[in-house]
Amino acid sequence: MSDDTAGGSRLTARRDVARPLSAALVSASAIPLFGLQERPAGYAVLVVGLVVAALVDRALLRHLLLIGAGLVIISSMSLEADLSDAGMLRFTVTLTAAVAVPYAISRWVYREDVITFPIGTGNRWSRFEFGYLALVVVGGYLILPVYFLGSGAYLNWPEISGANEIARLFVGVNGVGLWDELFFVCTVFALLRRHFPFWQANLLQAVVFVSFLWELGYRAWGPLLTIPFALLQGYIFQRTRSLPYVVTVHLTFDVIIFAILVHAYNPDLADVFVTDPR
Repeated sequence: MSDDTAGGSRLTARRDVARPLSAALVSASAIPLFGLQERPAGYAVLVVGLVVAALVDRALLRHLLLIGAGLVIISSMSLEADLSDAGMLRFTVTLTAAVAVPYAISRWVYREDVITFPIGTGNRWSRFEFGYLALVVVGGYLILPVYFLGSGAYLNWPEISGANEIARLFVGVNGVGLWDELFFVCTVFALLRRHFPFWQANLLQAVVFVSFLWELGYRAWGPLLTIPFALLQGYIFQRTRSLPYVVTVHLTFDVIIFAILVHAYNPDLADVFVTDPR
C-alpha cells in the first residue's frame, strides 16, 4: 500500500470517528444545559461539537447548527412548570421559536426540506398502530401513577385547584407534548437521520429529549420511563412517517399524566387509578 493510500485511509478512519463524535457532543450538551442546569458547561460542549463538525463535514455542520440553535433558544428560559399568564406566554414564545428558527433557516436559507411535519400521509392506521396505541393506554394507566405519586415527581408541577388552573394545566401539558414531537422527532431526529443510521440518530435525539424532560420535572427514576419512550417515539416516526400518529401516542400519555396531576393535588378528583401507591 502506498503512503498516499495509507494516509487517505487514516483520514477516512478519523473522519468516520469525528462525524458521530461531533453529533454526540451536540446532543450531549443537552445534559448540562437541561439535565444539570449548568448552562456555561452545556454551551462549551455544544461549541466543541460544532468545531469538530466544521473540521470534518461541512454538510453535517449545517444541520448541527440548526439543532444547536434550537437548544440555545430553549436554554434561554427555565423549564420549571409555570401556569401563570407570563409563564405560559414565555413557554409559547420560546418553544415556538426553537422549532420555527431551525425550520426557517433550513427551508429558506439552506433551500432544503429536511425538516417536515408529515400530516396527510393518506394511510389508514395498521393493526400494529392500533395495538401499540392500546398498549400505551394500558401501560400508561398502570405505570404512570406509580411513578408520579410514588416518587413524588408530581411535586415538580405547581399545586392546582379550581377549574381555571386545571384548564391551564391541560393546555400546558398537551401543548408541550405536541411541541416535543415537532422538535425532538421532526427536527432533531430528522436532521440527524440525514447523516447517520437510524439507531445512531435515534439514540442522539433521545439524549436531548430525556434531558429536556428531566428539567421539565420527570426526575427521580423518571429516565427509566422517558428513555424507552423517547426511543420508541423515534422508532414509531421512522416506521409510520406520520406526525398525527406519534402526536396521538404522546398526547395519550399526556392526558393520563394530566389526570394524575389533578388527582395528586385533588385526591377526590380523577380518583380512578388502581395503582395509586399512596
